[in-house]
Amino acid sequence: MKKVMTGTLLAGLLAAGGAWAEDVTLQLKWVTQAQFAGYYVAKDKGFYEEEGLNVTILPGGPDVAPTQVIAGGGADVVVDWMPSALAAREKGLALVNIAQPFKSSGMQLTCLKESGVATPADFKGKTLGVWFGGNEYPFLNWMGKLGLKTDGSPDGVTVLKQGFNVDPLLQKQAACISTMTYNEYWQVIDAGITPEQLVNFNYTTEGVATLEDGLYVMEDKLSDAAFQDKMVKFVRASMKGWKWAEENPDEAAMIVLENDETGAQTEAHQKRMMGEVAKLTAGSNGALDEADYQRTVDALMSGGSDAVITKAPEGAWTHAITDKALQ
Repeated sequence: MKKVMTGTLLAGLLAAGGAWAEDVTLQLKWVTQAQFAGYYVAKDKGFYEEEGLNVTILPGGPDVAPTQVIAGGGADVVVDWMPSALAAREKGLALVNIAQPFKSSGMQLTCLKESGVATPADFKGKTLGVWFGGNEYPFLNWMGKLGLKTDGSPDGVTVLKQGFNVDPLLQKQAACISTMTYNEYWQVIDAGITPEQLVNFNYTTEGVATLEDGLYVMEDKLSDAAFQDKMVKFVRASMKGWKWAEENPDEAAMIVLENDETGAQTEAHQKRMMGEVAKLTAGSNGALDEADYQRTVDALMSGGSDAVITKAPEGAWTHAITDKALQ
Protein backbone atom coordinates (compact mmCIF):
# COMPACT_ATOMS: atom_id res chain seq x y z
CA MET A 1 0.00 0.00 0.00
CA LYS A 2 2.85 2.35 0.85
CA LYS A 3 4.41 1.83 -2.60
CA VAL A 4 1.09 2.53 -4.32
CA MET A 5 0.58 5.76 -2.35
CA THR A 6 4.15 6.90 -3.04
CA GLY A 7 3.81 6.20 -6.77
CA THR A 8 0.45 8.00 -6.92
CA LEU A 9 1.84 11.01 -5.09
CA LEU A 10 4.83 11.23 -7.41
CA ALA A 11 2.60 10.92 -10.46
CA GLY A 12 0.52 13.81 -9.14
CA LEU A 13 3.58 15.94 -8.53
CA LEU A 14 4.90 15.24 -12.02
CA ALA A 15 1.57 16.21 -13.55
CA ALA A 16 1.35 19.33 -11.41
CA GLY A 17 4.83 20.39 -12.48
CA GLY A 18 4.04 19.95 -16.13
CA ALA A 19 6.29 16.91 -16.50
CA TRP A 20 5.13 13.52 -17.70
CA ALA A 21 6.78 10.23 -16.97
CA GLU A 22 7.85 8.29 -20.07
CA ASP A 23 6.60 4.72 -20.28
CA VAL A 24 9.07 1.86 -20.72
CA THR A 25 8.11 -1.81 -20.88
CA LEU A 26 10.81 -4.33 -20.02
CA GLN A 27 10.36 -8.03 -20.83
CA LEU A 28 12.40 -10.37 -18.65
CA LYS A 29 13.89 -13.63 -19.87
CA TRP A 30 12.45 -15.65 -16.98
CA VAL A 31 10.18 -15.45 -13.96
CA THR A 32 10.53 -12.90 -11.18
CA GLN A 33 13.71 -13.84 -9.31
CA ALA A 34 17.04 -12.36 -8.19
CA GLN A 35 18.45 -12.90 -11.68
CA PHE A 36 16.67 -9.61 -12.46
CA ALA A 37 17.11 -7.90 -9.09
CA GLY A 38 18.69 -4.74 -10.53
CA TYR A 39 15.52 -3.81 -12.38
CA TYR A 40 13.24 -4.42 -9.41
CA VAL A 41 15.60 -2.46 -7.17
CA ALA A 42 15.67 0.44 -9.64
CA LYS A 43 11.90 0.55 -9.58
CA ASP A 44 11.52 0.06 -5.82
CA LYS A 45 14.16 2.63 -4.89
CA GLY A 46 12.79 5.24 -7.27
CA PHE A 47 15.79 5.26 -9.62
CA TYR A 48 13.50 5.04 -12.66
CA GLU A 49 11.23 7.72 -11.27
CA GLU A 50 14.22 10.02 -10.76
CA GLU A 51 14.85 9.70 -14.49
CA GLY A 52 11.23 10.49 -15.30
CA LEU A 53 10.41 6.94 -16.31
CA ASN A 54 7.38 4.79 -15.60
CA VAL A 55 8.75 1.27 -16.02
CA THR A 56 6.58 -1.83 -16.36
CA ILE A 57 8.47 -5.08 -15.75
CA LEU A 58 6.97 -8.14 -17.42
CA PRO A 59 8.04 -11.52 -15.97
CA GLY A 60 8.96 -14.25 -18.40
CA GLY A 61 8.37 -17.97 -18.20
CA PRO A 62 8.60 -21.25 -20.12
CA ASP A 63 6.13 -20.03 -22.72
CA VAL A 64 7.56 -16.53 -23.11
CA ALA A 65 10.29 -15.80 -25.69
CA PRO A 66 11.65 -12.26 -25.32
CA THR A 67 12.51 -12.14 -29.04
CA GLN A 68 8.90 -12.89 -29.97
CA VAL A 69 7.56 -10.35 -27.48
CA ILE A 70 9.66 -7.48 -28.82
CA ALA A 71 9.03 -8.53 -32.43
CA GLY A 72 5.33 -8.23 -31.73
CA GLY A 73 5.67 -4.81 -30.12
CA GLY A 74 4.97 -6.07 -26.61
CA ALA A 75 8.08 -4.50 -25.07
CA ASP A 76 10.48 -1.63 -25.65
CA VAL A 77 13.48 -3.53 -24.31
CA VAL A 78 14.13 -7.17 -23.42
CA VAL A 79 16.57 -9.17 -21.33
CA ASP A 80 18.08 -11.99 -23.37
CA TRP A 81 21.25 -13.99 -23.86
CA MET A 82 23.47 -12.91 -26.71
CA PRO A 83 23.43 -16.29 -28.52
CA SER A 84 19.64 -16.11 -28.74
CA ALA A 85 19.70 -12.46 -29.81
CA LEU A 86 22.35 -12.99 -32.51
CA ALA A 87 20.62 -16.10 -33.82
CA ALA A 88 17.38 -14.10 -34.08
CA ARG A 89 19.22 -11.23 -35.78
CA GLU A 90 20.63 -13.53 -38.43
CA LYS A 91 17.08 -14.73 -39.10
CA GLY A 92 15.90 -11.17 -39.68
CA LEU A 93 14.95 -9.79 -36.26
CA ALA A 94 17.25 -6.77 -35.97
CA LEU A 95 18.05 -6.76 -32.26
CA VAL A 96 20.79 -4.51 -30.87
CA ASN A 97 22.55 -4.82 -27.52
CA ILE A 98 22.39 -1.47 -25.71
CA ALA A 99 23.84 -2.60 -22.36
CA GLN A 100 25.43 -5.68 -20.78
CA PRO A 101 24.82 -5.85 -17.01
CA PHE A 102 26.08 -9.47 -16.78
CA LYS A 103 29.86 -9.64 -17.19
CA SER A 104 30.25 -13.37 -16.52
CA SER A 105 28.37 -16.55 -17.40
CA GLY A 106 26.58 -18.70 -14.84
CA MET A 107 25.77 -21.61 -17.15
CA GLN A 108 27.13 -25.11 -16.56
CA LEU A 109 26.50 -28.81 -17.02
CA THR A 110 26.03 -30.63 -13.72
CA CYS A 111 26.68 -34.38 -13.80
CA LEU A 112 26.36 -37.28 -11.39
CA LYS A 113 29.77 -38.81 -10.73
CA GLU A 114 28.20 -42.25 -10.74
CA SER A 115 27.28 -41.75 -14.41
CA GLY A 116 30.96 -42.06 -15.29
CA VAL A 117 31.44 -38.49 -16.48
CA ALA A 118 34.70 -37.05 -15.22
CA THR A 119 35.84 -34.97 -18.21
CA PRO A 120 34.14 -33.60 -21.35
CA ALA A 121 35.54 -36.60 -23.26
CA ASP A 122 33.16 -38.75 -21.21
CA PHE A 123 30.08 -37.02 -22.68
CA LYS A 124 30.21 -39.36 -25.69
CA GLY A 125 27.34 -41.83 -25.59
CA LYS A 126 25.66 -40.06 -22.68
CA THR A 127 22.29 -38.34 -22.40
CA LEU A 128 22.59 -34.65 -21.59
CA GLY A 129 19.78 -32.36 -20.49
CA VAL A 130 19.58 -29.15 -22.50
CA TRP A 131 17.32 -26.12 -22.26
CA PHE A 132 15.84 -24.85 -25.51
CA GLY A 133 14.01 -21.66 -26.37
CA GLY A 134 17.29 -19.94 -27.25
CA ASN A 135 19.31 -21.38 -24.38
CA GLU A 136 20.54 -24.34 -26.43
CA TYR A 137 22.97 -22.32 -28.55
CA PRO A 138 25.96 -22.26 -26.13
CA PHE A 139 25.56 -26.02 -25.64
CA LEU A 140 25.44 -26.74 -29.38
CA ASN A 141 28.53 -24.61 -29.89
CA TRP A 142 30.36 -26.55 -27.17
CA MET A 143 29.45 -29.93 -28.60
CA GLY A 144 30.59 -28.74 -32.02
CA LYS A 145 33.97 -27.79 -30.57
CA LEU A 146 34.23 -31.22 -28.95
CA GLY A 147 33.36 -32.88 -32.25
CA LEU A 148 30.31 -34.56 -30.75
CA LYS A 149 27.15 -34.89 -32.81
CA THR A 150 23.89 -34.18 -31.03
CA ASP A 151 21.74 -36.66 -32.95
CA GLY A 152 21.96 -39.54 -30.51
CA SER A 153 24.50 -41.48 -32.59
CA PRO A 154 27.01 -43.73 -30.77
CA ASP A 155 29.84 -41.27 -31.35
CA GLY A 156 27.80 -38.32 -30.16
CA VAL A 157 25.41 -37.43 -27.38
CA THR A 158 21.69 -37.82 -26.89
CA VAL A 159 20.01 -34.51 -26.15
CA LEU A 160 17.16 -34.56 -23.66
CA LYS A 161 15.00 -31.48 -24.02
CA GLN A 162 15.11 -30.41 -20.40
CA GLY A 163 12.27 -28.66 -18.64
CA PHE A 164 13.17 -25.84 -16.31
CA ASN A 165 13.76 -28.19 -13.41
CA VAL A 166 16.35 -30.73 -12.29
CA ASP A 167 14.19 -33.85 -12.48
CA PRO A 168 16.18 -35.60 -15.26
CA LEU A 169 19.23 -35.73 -12.99
CA LEU A 170 17.33 -36.70 -9.85
CA GLN A 171 15.49 -39.44 -11.73
CA LYS A 172 18.69 -40.48 -13.54
CA GLN A 173 17.20 -39.91 -16.97
CA ALA A 174 20.33 -37.99 -17.93
CA ALA A 175 23.97 -38.16 -16.92
CA CYS A 176 24.19 -34.37 -16.91
CA ILE A 177 21.75 -31.49 -16.95
CA SER A 178 21.93 -27.79 -17.59
CA THR A 179 22.12 -25.65 -14.46
CA MET A 180 22.85 -22.06 -13.55
CA THR A 181 25.26 -21.35 -10.72
CA TYR A 182 22.62 -19.19 -9.08
CA ASN A 183 19.58 -21.43 -9.46
CA GLU A 184 19.25 -25.04 -10.61
CA TYR A 185 22.58 -26.20 -9.14
CA TRP A 186 21.22 -25.35 -5.70
CA GLN A 187 17.97 -27.13 -6.47
CA VAL A 188 20.05 -30.28 -6.94
CA ILE A 189 21.78 -29.70 -3.62
CA ASP A 190 18.47 -28.98 -1.88
CA ALA A 191 17.15 -32.29 -3.23
CA GLY A 192 19.71 -34.10 -1.08
CA ILE A 193 22.60 -34.68 -3.48
CA THR A 194 25.93 -33.54 -2.06
CA PRO A 195 28.51 -31.51 -3.97
CA GLU A 196 30.87 -34.48 -3.65
CA GLN A 197 28.46 -36.57 -5.73
CA LEU A 198 28.57 -34.09 -8.59
CA VAL A 199 30.89 -32.91 -11.32
CA ASN A 200 30.35 -29.42 -12.72
CA PHE A 201 31.53 -28.21 -16.10
CA ASN A 202 31.23 -24.43 -16.10
CA TYR A 203 31.03 -22.89 -19.56
CA THR A 204 33.48 -20.17 -18.53
CA THR A 205 36.04 -22.65 -17.21
CA GLU A 206 35.66 -24.75 -20.36
CA GLY A 207 36.31 -21.71 -22.55
CA VAL A 208 32.92 -21.81 -24.28
CA ALA A 209 31.06 -19.17 -22.28
CA THR A 210 28.91 -16.68 -24.16
CA LEU A 211 27.36 -13.48 -22.88
CA GLU A 212 24.14 -13.91 -20.96
CA ASP A 213 21.65 -11.33 -19.65
CA GLY A 214 21.96 -8.21 -21.80
CA LEU A 215 19.48 -5.49 -22.75
CA TYR A 216 18.23 -5.49 -26.36
CA VAL A 217 16.05 -3.18 -28.44
CA MET A 218 14.93 -3.15 -32.06
CA GLU A 219 17.46 -1.48 -34.33
CA ASP A 220 14.96 0.74 -36.13
CA LYS A 221 13.90 2.29 -32.82
CA LEU A 222 17.41 3.67 -32.32
CA SER A 223 16.94 6.07 -35.24
CA ASP A 224 14.54 7.99 -32.99
CA ALA A 225 16.49 10.45 -30.82
CA ALA A 226 13.71 10.52 -28.22
CA PHE A 227 13.80 6.73 -27.89
CA GLN A 228 17.58 6.80 -27.56
CA ASP A 229 17.31 9.38 -24.80
CA LYS A 230 14.72 7.26 -23.02
CA MET A 231 17.00 4.22 -23.19
CA VAL A 232 19.91 6.25 -21.82
CA LYS A 233 17.79 7.07 -18.79
CA PHE A 234 16.64 3.47 -18.50
CA VAL A 235 20.17 2.02 -18.65
CA ARG A 236 21.52 4.59 -16.20
CA ALA A 237 18.81 3.83 -13.65
CA SER A 238 19.03 0.07 -14.23
CA MET A 239 22.78 -0.02 -13.62
CA LYS A 240 22.30 2.06 -10.49
CA GLY A 241 19.86 -0.62 -9.39
CA TRP A 242 22.35 -3.39 -10.18
CA LYS A 243 25.19 -1.79 -8.26
CA TRP A 244 22.89 -1.19 -5.30
CA ALA A 245 21.83 -4.86 -5.43
CA GLU A 246 25.47 -5.99 -5.45
CA GLU A 247 26.16 -3.94 -2.33
CA ASN A 248 22.91 -4.91 -0.57
CA PRO A 249 22.21 -8.48 -1.72
CA ASP A 250 19.89 -9.54 1.10
CA GLU A 251 17.71 -6.44 0.84
CA ALA A 252 17.69 -6.75 -2.95
CA ALA A 253 16.45 -10.32 -2.60
CA MET A 254 13.62 -9.14 -0.36
CA ILE A 255 12.62 -6.53 -2.95
CA VAL A 256 12.43 -9.31 -5.52
CA LEU A 257 10.22 -11.34 -3.20
CA GLU A 258 7.88 -8.37 -2.77
CA ASN A 259 7.42 -8.34 -6.55
CA ASP A 260 6.84 -12.08 -6.92
CA GLU A 261 3.10 -12.24 -7.49
CA THR A 262 3.16 -16.05 -7.75
CA GLY A 263 4.41 -16.57 -4.20
CA ALA A 264 6.60 -19.39 -5.53
CA GLN A 265 9.93 -17.96 -4.42
CA THR A 266 11.41 -18.34 -0.96
CA GLU A 267 13.57 -15.98 1.05
CA ALA A 268 16.42 -18.45 1.49
CA HIS A 269 16.57 -19.32 -2.21
CA GLN A 270 16.42 -15.70 -3.38
CA LYS A 271 19.09 -14.52 -0.96
CA ARG A 272 21.38 -17.31 -2.08
CA MET A 273 20.59 -16.55 -5.72
CA MET A 274 21.31 -12.86 -5.29
CA GLY A 275 24.69 -13.66 -3.77
CA GLU A 276 25.60 -15.74 -6.84
CA VAL A 277 24.16 -13.27 -9.36
CA ALA A 278 26.21 -10.47 -7.80
CA LYS A 279 29.33 -12.40 -8.84
CA LEU A 280 28.16 -12.30 -12.46
CA THR A 281 27.30 -8.59 -12.59
CA ALA A 282 30.47 -7.58 -10.73
CA GLY A 283 32.87 -5.70 -12.97
CA SER A 284 30.21 -4.44 -15.37
CA ASN A 285 29.26 -0.78 -15.64
CA GLY A 286 26.73 -1.64 -18.32
CA ALA A 287 29.00 -1.15 -21.32
CA LEU A 288 29.51 -4.17 -23.56
CA ASP A 289 33.17 -5.16 -23.62
CA GLU A 290 34.26 -5.64 -27.23
CA ALA A 291 36.48 -8.60 -26.35
CA ASP A 292 33.57 -10.34 -24.62
CA TYR A 293 31.39 -9.65 -27.63
CA GLN A 294 33.95 -10.99 -30.08
CA ARG A 295 34.51 -14.10 -27.98
CA THR A 296 30.78 -14.78 -28.08
CA VAL A 297 30.59 -14.23 -31.85
CA ASP A 298 33.61 -16.46 -32.48
CA ALA A 299 32.09 -19.19 -30.32
CA LEU A 300 28.77 -19.05 -32.14
CA MET A 301 30.43 -19.20 -35.56
CA SER A 302 32.53 -22.23 -34.67
CA GLY A 303 31.34 -25.83 -34.77
CA GLY A 304 31.09 -26.28 -38.53
CA SER A 305 27.62 -27.43 -39.55
CA ASP A 306 26.44 -26.90 -35.96
CA ALA A 307 27.45 -23.23 -35.94
CA VAL A 308 24.78 -21.03 -34.39
CA ILE A 309 25.43 -18.13 -36.77
CA THR A 310 27.05 -18.31 -40.20
CA LYS A 311 28.56 -14.84 -40.49
CA ALA A 312 29.80 -12.05 -38.27
CA PRO A 313 26.87 -9.75 -37.45
CA GLU A 314 27.09 -6.06 -38.20
CA GLY A 315 25.48 -3.40 -36.05
CA ALA A 316 24.50 -5.89 -33.33
CA TRP A 317 25.67 -3.67 -30.50
CA THR A 318 26.12 0.01 -29.78
CA HIS A 319 27.85 2.11 -27.14
CA ALA A 320 25.65 5.09 -27.98
CA ILE A 321 23.37 4.36 -25.03
CA THR A 322 25.86 3.31 -22.35
CA ASP A 323 28.38 6.02 -23.25
CA LYS A 324 25.77 8.69 -22.51
CA ALA A 325 24.44 6.82 -19.48
CA LEU A 326 27.93 6.71 -17.95
CA GLN A 327 28.62 10.42 -18.42
